[in-house]
Amino acid sequence: MAQRLALRRLLSLPTRTLCPQGPLAPCGPTAAHGRAFGTSARCRSTFNVQDGSDFQDRVVNNPKPIVVDFHAQWCGPCKILGPRLEKMVAKQEGKVLMAKVDIDDHTDLAIEYEVSAVPTVLAMKNGDVVDKFVGLKDEDQLEAFLKKLIGA
Repeated sequence: MAQRLALRRLLSLPTRTLCPQGPLAPCGPTAAHGRAFGTSARCRSTFNVQDGSDFQDRVVNNPKPIVVDFHAQWCGPCKILGPRLEKMVAKQEGKVLMAKVDIDDHTDLAIEYEVSAVPTVLAMKNGDVVDKFVGLKDEDQLEAFLKKLIGA
């Protein structure tokens, strides 16, 4: 019920400027676009996976490095790691993207990628898993994880 109410409020707001750079262009003070709604799916470097084909299109077939956050609504550590990881990905200014996968909604993906505990975070390049961690990490560890993925 609360989700429906929030969605109705969001849809009733006036139209917003979309990012001219493309569907996954980063938002923020350095982004070259006009005033935009920061949580617009078209402007964010983080997105929720909708289904298996969406995962294939937006993660496996994506030329950019992707961090995949396998999480669950009921998971306490996931609620801590998720925002922390989103913040660190946003700091990379579009060099890396983040896909969020709820294991309760996408059990098939969790099984396919051998997720046995949450949170599990995969680093993917060109459709291949190149790194992985399970559990909470502090910001320094997350930054090192992302820099390794980006190759910086």
